[in-house]
Amino acid sequence: MSKGDSGGETDDGGLPMPAKKVLRTVTPGYRGRPDSEMTLIGIAYFLGLVVLLVPLLPFLVVVWLISKITGAIARRTPTERLPGGGSSR
Repeated sequence: MSKGDSGGETDDGGLPMPAKKVLRTVTPGYRGRPDSEMTLIGIAYFLGLVVLLVPLLPFLVVVWLISKITGAIARRTPTERLPGGGSSR
């Protein structure tokens, strides 16, 4: 072998020739399977959230109703609170 030669054939520019046979991969192909462990963890996580959040639902509804009522009242009242509609100067 000459200096700098890696054993592959080269063209006249010194670059290696393209491979004649290409392997797609050296690892075995992946055969998918159902991931029941992660499914079980996801279901348990969802049920835990349901158990925690369902008792909070009445409070969330009350807060939502209060915000709707105060928003409706704010829309009915006039925005100009000072007589004359001017600034406070």
